[in-house]
Amino acid sequence: MTYARIEENRSHPQLPALLAAYHLANQAEKGAAVGAVADLPAVYRGEAEDPATAFAADTVLLVTAPGDEDPSGCVVLKAAGEGGAPEIKRLWVEPHARRKGLAKALMTEALRRAATSGAPAARLTVWSWREEPLALYRALGFEAVDSWDERPELVCLEKPLARAGEGDRIERLTPDAVRAHAGAGLAALLVDAVDGGASVGFLAPLEAAEGAAWWSDVAEEAAAGVRDVWAAHAPDGGLAGVVTLARTGTANGRHRGEIARLLVHRSARGRGLGRRLLATAEAHAAATGLTLLVLDTQTDSPAERLYRAAGWTAAGTIPDFAADPAGTLRPTTLYYKRLG
Repeated sequence: MTYARIEENRSHPQLPALLAAYHLANQAEKGAAVGAVADLPAVYRGEAEDPATAFAADTVLLVTAPGDEDPSGCVVLKAAGEGGAPEIKRLWVEPHARRKGLAKALMTEALRRAATSGAPAARLTVWSWREEPLALYRALGFEAVDSWDERPELVCLEKPLARAGEGDRIERLTPDAVRAHAGAGLAALLVDAVDGGASVGFLAPLEAAEGAAWWSDVAEEAAAGVRDVWAAHAPDGGLAGVVTLARTGTANGRHRGEIARLLVHRSARGRGLGRRLLATAEAHAAATGLTLLVLDTQTDSPAERLYRAAGWTAAGTIPDFAADPAGTLRPTTLYYKRLG
């Protein structure tokens, strides 16, 4: 399956055109049509002409449809005050790219990020006559609330958010802790990933004993100082996720590390754990002197969205690089991220 690609980039060269189209269409719907960006009200004109400045404190997401090279939609997640609810604004998908789930993909990612930040809720406004966006927002769990904007026919909506990762504790595992968890929680994470179709070095069905043996080897690498391991402990005490950071042993590669085996159990997804585990490994890498990280992942897999959103850059794709759990050869995309 091929997925829409979402990226964060308030300076993307396509963004001004997307915001201009949004504002011109919005003005027309309000009965105040203008013919060009230069004729828009100043605040809207500023967004369309220089979005990087207009949204300097905010998160701007763009979506690219499968098979396309350029983004065809955008949304803005406004920065919230301390303890406040961030506002989602400027949701736009070009007419030719609609009915492909792109608006829902943008909203889902914006909500995930709001939850990951610890926000108690997300809010937005929509004109009462915009039936399709209203239907989307309601399907995503938004409900009408008392208005904070008194413009006639503007509906104010809000969605409570479960605080992403609340109760999940991320801990760096000692070699002994890796050994202790190898035969149970860590092996179970590998088995779950393979059962779910993830390409993580094993074919299906993966026996727990084989997964435990792999983690036992990792424990020895951790003891040798060439691999670090972090696990996410769920509120019930079980392991919900894991990530490892492998260090290069060659003299000319000591500045470099590799992110490997970023796994989140399917029952724990949607809580922002993957992003938290990745950020934890990245922060440790930077703090210990690494300046470059690399990884590879199956092309068009859901993991690609996470890495792109976290600022990783695709370096290229290798066809038929590795077999998926069913044994079918799949392409792999190589990514890198500079630190500091």
